[in-house]
Amino acid sequence: MKVRRFGSLLIAVLVISILAACGSSDEASSETGDTIKIGVLISATGALETYGAMTERGFKLGIEYATDGTMEVAGKKIEYIFEDTETDPTTARQKALKLLEDDEVDFLVGSSSSGDTLAVTPLAEEYEKIMVVEPAAADSITGSEYNDYVFRTARNSSQDAIAAAAAVAGEGVKIATLAPDYSFGHDGAKAFIEAAEGLGAELVHEEYADQAATDFTANIQKIIEADPDYLFVVWSGANTPWNQIVDMRVAEQGIKVTTGVADNATLPSMKPLVGMEGFTLYYHTLPDNEVNDWLVEEHQKQYDGAVPDLFTAGGMSSALAIVEALKQTDGDMNSETLIETMEGMSFETPKGTMTFRPEDHQALQEMYSVTLEESDEFDYPVPVLKQVLTPEETAPPIMNE
Repeated sequence: MKVRRFGSLLIAVLVISILAACGSSDEASSETGDTIKIGVLISATGALETYGAMTERGFKLGIEYATDGTMEVAGKKIEYIFEDTETDPTTARQKALKLLEDDEVDFLVGSSSSGDTLAVTPLAEEYEKIMVVEPAAADSITGSEYNDYVFRTARNSSQDAIAAAAAVAGEGVKIATLAPDYSFGHDGAKAFIEAAEGLGAELVHEEYADQAATDFTANIQKIIEADPDYLFVVWSGANTPWNQIVDMRVAEQGIKVTTGVADNATLPSMKPLVGMEGFTLYYHTLPDNEVNDWLVEEHQKQYDGAVPDLFTAGGMSSALAIVEALKQTDGDMNSETLIETMEGMSFETPKGTMTFRPEDHQALQEMYSVTLEESDEFDYPVPVLKQVLTPEETAPPIMNE
């Protein structure tokens, strides 16, 4: 702590008092400051920039909702700083260090990419700052790479997989997977395969394509040659494989495609998949609760009538989690106090009640089993609710033990 010089005697008294009270000068500054700083890492550019924009909007709306517009909690002003990771792990780490060292943030949030996030989570532990992960989904974040300072409001790949497998897997069903060749894709495919095999399905092929690929011809051909009953696709970003899956007449060869319904921008490309049974983690018409009602209404007010998208609800949830924790600690930002408070903490979100599981800090949450159906309102198909999958039903295995 930088102590103001009011005289040598006063300095001595203050130093002794501070050391006796908390044993750490940096910790004291964080606990007694009048401003709470939150650093938010997003992909403002790069392959996942649309996801970064959703997170940013949702986070801002979440702080507004959680504080009733005051931008304060427990008598302290909330400030946030957004940094662009450029969807690059090296840049993500550099930006996180800037937030931690130069901006002296009290919390980290992020990021759009699992690769970026895994480059940053060790810094949360090193600097002893709480990091709320949103929307990165790789299992390893709260699994093999777990540390106590990381809490995740985003769902993980296993939650996706449990919802996806339930829709199609069964005894003797042959499955294949297509996923991007990085941590998110590998974790997502692995989790789906494990869940599907647990239901009696047989894996006949798994295929990984470059994260930035635009030509999936060779990948899809290998899948066709494996002759599965179902192809499960896990993907993120604007460069989706749907058009080529259609062009190569995968469905006409007896292979049914199933996937998660992603952001609104991908829905027009999913026209050929009308009737598909799959899942989604969010679509603005699916949750039935007051927080989501407010989000939809306020988002349309502030963003020219646009509805909240795939990760807007997640960005909002990360903000709600931080504010709720600070309400419960009465503004105490001591990391150990926050960890103790947040483990097992439940809080209301646009997806209903989330709870941070104490064992791995993964938020348990609703998912949605859907059918992709034609819409009278839009010229593209939309997800229609079949069943709300409860937090208990979609709880992933604990993977950090």
